[in-house]
Amino acid sequence: MHDPFPIPPPPLLVQATTPLAEFLSLPTLPIHIHELLLATLAYHIICAYISPFLSRRFFPSIYPSLPLRSQVNWDVHVVSLVQSVVVCAAAIWVMIADKERKSMGWEERIWGYTGAGGMIQAFAAGYFLWDLQICLRYLGIFGPGLLMHAVAALVVFSLGFRPFVNYYGPTFILYELSSPFLNFHWFFDKLQMTGSRPQWYNGILLLGSFFCCRLLWGTYQSLRVYQDCWAALHFSDTQSLPVAGGLKASGGNEHPKGIPELMDPSGGRGELMKYNLYPENMPLWLGLTYLGSNMMLNTLNFYWFGKMIETVKKRFRTPKEISKAKEEEVLVDAVVEGVELDGRVIEEATDRKAGREEGMDGDIKSGRASGFEEAAGQHRRRNS
Repeated sequence: MHDPFPIPPPPLLVQATTPLAEFLSLPTLPIHIHELLLATLAYHIICAYISPFLSRRFFPSIYPSLPLRSQVNWDVHVVSLVQSVVVCAAAIWVMIADKERKSMGWEERIWGYTGAGGMIQAFAAGYFLWDLQICLRYLGIFGPGLLMHAVAALVVFSLGFRPFVNYYGPTFILYELSSPFLNFHWFFDKLQMTGSRPQWYNGILLLGSFFCCRLLWGTYQSLRVYQDCWAALHFSDTQSLPVAGGLKASGGNEHPKGIPELMDPSGGRGELMKYNLYPENMPLWLGLTYLGSNMMLNTLNFYWFGKMIETVKKRFRTPKEISKAKEEEVLVDAVVEGVELDGRVIEEATDRKAGREEGMDGDIKSGRASGFEEAAGQHRRRNS
């Protein structure tokens, strides 16, 4: 499927990008560089201008009163909301409309290229390029975790321009299906709707979509990528693959054509594989880089899911439950202190009782002794 984006790449921009693309071995980057830059520019304009303007207009008593840190977070969430809706809609459309995807084997899924898939890669890379500079600029707000996420995601989607796993670009962008609900959850807090019924329903959708899209769907598709990469790493030297410039046997020494020569598409399976730069086995570093980044993203997803559950539960603890929890904490402390206090009181009471009993025993014993002595004295006096 050809690139459906209505604006073709400007020749001057293609020419300016080609040396960098050849140096980085990203032959399809010049074809989609305008889409990547337009996406980055659009997200910047939304964050810096459109979001502050509309937020002040529609929420005049809330947005201006927020501290700078929260305003930055607000604008970033607006961008994330817009991006997730647009790119997920585009990815789902491509996955349905691109008929070539259904007939792809592991070779095409690893090395193949379609214009529609390249467009999704460009939109995603443009967003994560914008996200990277935001995380670097406001590192104190977003922290190293989101910075790592931005770097890993940018690396993963940029590798699609080699092309490498271009097929999985629309697949993994569906991670973002949970992002609208995550953004709404954040906005509910800022709009003083914490614990409200709308936030409760949104929280259910957030946890459900995150679990299904990132943990179930994402883990399953990651396993498929691992299988395809394993096949590419152990590709037999006696086999052959379509590569840039024609069908070459594995181990061939001919270099692929230059990037400008490959701009004119033609039909057939060779069209899918015309940018294949690797007639030999897949380089180990490439597989490790992609799979390592993918594994880090999946690990972060599981970590964030646990944090999200804790956050949602905190939002919906009733005042009675909170009060009860505090009372239980006070009661526990009082019991602990009371046990120590009661112990001291019991010990003191026991000591006093023991003292009294000891005193009484002493008095009785001394009384008996003095009585016996007095009777003995009287007996001696009578006998004398």
